[in-house]
Order: sequence, then C-alpha cells, then structure tokens
Amino acid sequence: MDPVAQAVKVLRSGGLIIYPTETCYGAGADAANQSAVDKLLRYKSRREGRPLSIAVTDQTMASKYIIMNTTAKNLYNKFLPGPLTIVSAGRHKLAKGVESETGTLGVRIPDHPVALELVRRLGRPITATSANVSYKPRPYSIKQLLTQTSKKQQGLIDYIIDAGALPKRPVSTIVDTTLDDPLVIRQGKINIPPRGGIISKSPEETKKLAQTLCLKYWKDLQTKPLMFLLIGELGAGKTQFAKGIGAWLKIKQPITSPTFTIAKEYDWVRYGIKGRFLHLDTWRLQHLEEFEALGLKKQLLPKTIMAIEWADRSFDYLLKIARKAKVVILSLQTEGAASPTHRRITFGR
Repeated sequence: MDPVAQAVKVLRSGGLIIYPTETCYGAGADAANQSAVDKLLRYKSRREGRPLSIAVTDQTMASKYIIMNTTAKNLYNKFLPGPLTIVSAGRHKLAKGVESETGTLGVRIPDHPVALELVRRLGRPITATSANVSYKPRPYSIKQLLTQTSKKQQGLIDYIIDAGALPKRPVSTIVDTTLDDPLVIRQGKINIPPRGGIISKSPEETKKLAQTLCLKYWKDLQTKPLMFLLIGELGAGKTQFAKGIGAWLKIKQPITSPTFTIAKEYDWVRYGIKGRFLHLDTWRLQHLEEFEALGLKKQLLPKTIMAIEWADRSFDYLLKIARKAKVVILSLQTEGAASPTHRRITFGR
C-alpha cells in the first residue's frame, strides 16, 4: 500500500501521523475527530490557547470551517497555496481544541503534494501543526524528530511518512484577519509588511486585540516582563484594552480604571503558571518623583504584565526602566462622530 493511502487509513481510524510539508514535518490528525485531536494535544504537550491550524485543499473547503472576510479572501487569492496561515473566526464545526480559546482558527493550503493529497483523499481537514513538541526545534528529518521526543510521545505516533531530510525553509507566516485589518502574528517566509494598526469597531474588538497580543507575546512573558504603554484621549478604549488582558489571564475580579488609586494589582494563574497584572492610570501624576515612588522598576519581573494608561505623560521614563522588558506601544484614537464606536489602534515598539 502506498504511504499516502496508509496514512489516510490511519487518519480515518483516529490515529496520529507525521507527514512532510513545505516548511517542516507536521503532525496530522483528523480535525473533526475528538479522540484524534485529544491524542495530538497529548503529543504536543502544550498549546497555550493557540489554534492548532488545519490544512485544506482550497477556499471552498476552508469556508466550511471559518468565516472568511474580504481581507482573508485577498490573502488566499494572493498567497495560497504556500507557507501562510490565515487566522479567521471559526464556525465551531471541528473537534474541541482545534480552534483557539477565543474561537479563531488558522487555515493553510499547503504547497506540498503529500500534504494536499492527504487532505484530498480524507475529504476533510487535518491538523497542520508542526511535529515538534513544546519548545523543541521544528523537525526537518524524522531522525531529528525522534531524538527530541520521549518514548511516551513516540508511542502516540501511529504512522510516519518519511520523505527524507527536508530543506530548512523559514516557518510559515501567520496573519490574523479577524479584525478585518491583517495583524501579523508571526513573520515567516511570506513577507507581509505589518500595517502597524487596526480599526476596532467595538469595545469587544478592543478586548479581543488585547487577548491576541497577549497570546502573541506569551512566550516572551516567561522570561521577561510584558509592558503595554497605552496612549489615547479619554474614552479611546485604554481601559477596555486592559479588560481584555484581564479576560485573557482569567482574572475573576472586575478590571476597572485605577484613576483614583493610580495602580491596581491582580494575581493570575494560566496554564499552571503564576504571575501578576499591574494596571496603572498615570493621569494624575505630575512629577518624575511621583513615578519613581511607584517602584515600577522593581516590579518589572518575568511573568508580570503591565498596562499603563496615559503612558505618554511619562514616556521617556517608562522606556528607560523597561529596557529588559517586552514593550508594546499602543495609540488609540476615536474615529469621530461618524463612527462613534470605532477606534483606530496603532502599535509598535
């Protein structure tokens, strides 16, 4: 029996396969089979809320599982098939754990004959996550894969399509299109210049952006503090962004503006990791001594997230003390009376 036919047989039975893609070796399971996806998640060890991503044959198949807006369609038409993962709002038709915790789903149309043939013969999506386990290098050969996985993890693999050593090509680019304007989550082989901002049409979309950025920088947060410097007029959405952070961290207390207390602190536990969230409103602070009295420098520790409203009032000082932090600067602006709920949010470092 040819390898693709055998692999499809394994997929239909709920098994886990390793297969070649145009970037590295991938881990494939029937994305609609809950037991198969659960097995893949045990193999991967940790996903931290991210979508698994699925491989499909074309836009028609993709549209069955995601809500494809104009931005996504343009990217599909221009770059796929190829090393690009397009994140859209999911239709919740796949096994639990394939979509992210916020209901988004990453989709790829692979530019590799084996990967495409697997999906075509199965007749539905397979997972398109890389075959490496958590925090290990992406595998470009089966030998490399076997050296970086435990016997327990190898025991979860039901079939391997060994295509030899794959070229060490760059990773796929990941673009989130759920807010209409494309947001580059990871820059890979396909170069999509980041626009630097998006239009948020509601407070909920502003909160969702905060959650997306927390997920993007989650790995950085394990080794350094994460600081969001929020700049914008009254009512521009700074506190809504902070509420999105609180929702992402699963903080049970309500996140409210610390206008009168200046700073509020929250403990959080996520994926078994403990940390702190500091939410500050610096509007009332007038002098450098007042900023220094907050002791922020000593609180800038790994697994600490800070969201600082009116950061432009102390911009130089904050950048100075945050040299070892991951800093994200966000400017939030209202779009005027014609679109009272819309906010233009630009960001960068």
